[in-house]
Amino acid sequence: MTRLEARDVTLGYGDHVVVHGVDVAIPDGGITAIVGPNGCGKSTLLRALARLLTPRTGAVLLDGEDLHRLPTREVARRIGLLPQAPIAPPGITVGELVARGRTPYQRVLRPWSPADEAAVFSALHSTGLTSIRDAVVDELSGGQRQRAWIAMALAQDTPLMLLDEPTTYLDIAHQYDVLDLLHRLRTRQQRTIVMVVHDLQQAARYATHVVAMSDGRIAAAGSPAEVLTERLVSSVFQLDVRVLTDPVTGTPVVIPAAPPGGHHDRPVDPPRSTTEERNTP
Repeated sequence: MTRLEARDVTLGYGDHVVVHGVDVAIPDGGITAIVGPNGCGKSTLLRALARLLTPRTGAVLLDGEDLHRLPTREVARRIGLLPQAPIAPPGITVGELVARGRTPYQRVLRPWSPADEAAVFSALHSTGLTSIRDAVVDELSGGQRQRAWIAMALAQDTPLMLLDEPTTYLDIAHQYDVLDLLHRLRTRQQRTIVMVVHDLQQAARYATHVVAMSDGRIAAAGSPAEVLTERLVSSVFQLDVRVLTDPVTGTPVVIPAAPPGGHHDRPVDPPRSTTEERNTP
């Protein structure tokens, strides 16, 4: 079953086509990871799923309806988005940022309600930020800031959450902290999560569904074990790899086949001095 899907979608910017006629169905209640090399169209596809980019052909469907024909407020009540590297307004506190997630529910004659406050409290509690509600976002660590943005998306109270590289710029501990949080949101709150990720190990460990992209097209889609094979990863990323099994999770682990420094057919020449460069014909 799927609530969000793309059918024959072509996407681009100006005269440049980035995504070519793709079909993507997001399984409900799971974590879908979109993976692929830089420039393959991952973030562009996510923008289309979030209604930030209008397809040139085809359509994105939400609950069977064309996403771009639905009222903006209605879409905001069903889809939450965490863009890549969001920037908080100067001086805003964690509580104030999270409260902005309730914007789709605000109207001129509808004051801040107990339901709004409950949603903000639940989002802060779920992300472990209750004790720093009054802290300024700009003064937090990278991991705490990312949690604050996720909490804002949670307060929006949408069944679908789209995240563009949610672990970017975080150290390894904070990366897994954020991914563990997303896993809990999926299992405990039945959220459907779509995230663009670069790390194949993280995709394999946390995703229930993987979409691999290459040159603006879908190379494969399915479970991590079905998609992250040696043949497909080598083809998509142009890198000879071996796929092992994680002894803890049983999920795929992708490693380069060559030892360090072994990806070149010949050794790299040492740098020449400026004098040598000038004297070389």
